[in-house]
Amino acid sequence: MENENKLKNRNVETYTDDMVKAIENDKGGLIKKIIHEEEEHEAEKINLSPRSRKNRLFMFISIVFIFLALAILVFLDIVQVAPQFTPIVFTDQSNIQAIDGFTKEKIAETVLDQVNNTKVKVGEMEGIYLTENKKAVGFKRFVTLIKGNFVLDQIDFVSDNFLFGAVNNEVKDLFILLKVRSFTNVFLAMHNWEDKMLYDLYGFFGIDISPETNYLFTKNWQDGIVENKNARILENKDGKIVLMYVFINDSSIVITNSETAVREVILRLAFGQIKK
Repeated sequence: MENENKLKNRNVETYTDDMVKAIENDKGGLIKKIIHEEEEHEAEKINLSPRSRKNRLFMFISIVFIFLALAILVFLDIVQVAPQFTPIVFTDQSNIQAIDGFTKEKIAETVLDQVNNTKVKVGEMEGIYLTENKKAVGFKRFVTLIKGNFVLDQIDFVSDNFLFGAVNNEVKDLFILLKVRSFTNVFLAMHNWEDKMLYDLYGFFGIDISPETNYLFTKNWQDGIVENKNARILENKDGKIVLMYVFINDSSIVITNSETAVREVILRLAFGQIKK
């Protein structure tokens, strides 16, 4: 046993002596280079180790950013981002109504309720915008949703950007403002819509339809002048306006049953043109 230990010690001493001699005789520095690279490799392993303070800090920051990104994505998915609308007339207040999956009757009820419950003061106007799947409902889509009877091959004469509006003049009135290519282009299309316009829109204006008023669906519209503007008017037996559309200017038409609403739209459109 003693002889074996002596043999091992002699081998270690011989190996150590050989290493010392090899380093001393390493004129090209190859061994020193290998040792230096090994030291650098060990240092790099320490730096890359998850246990190093710097790497723990980087890992913590990365995890925080990942959770923040996930939180933002969840927030954007849950919170409905208000769609952007291009106003075609100045309004004192705006209201957005989602109508996903609504029937024609439900859409009309939603709009009329908003008009009746508007918070704008006397003399002010509220713009009412409809959305579907978080996107603005344009005029073409609106006609489709209510199964309207506007002549589809002439609908391109009307801009998709239209407006439901509520005017508070002691009585709260609804109007629909359309932007059109020109009076000449759209006149025939509007005239063709007359026969079905009341059927398409009576619910929006709260017009009571009963056996006593059914005659209105077949009554002829008449030429008229409202606020010095050309208009087509549907009147009842008592001469009261049931529904009308007024050519405000060459590119604007108002559908309503209120002369005060027409007056307010005219003033605001004129103000917008002067301001420009």
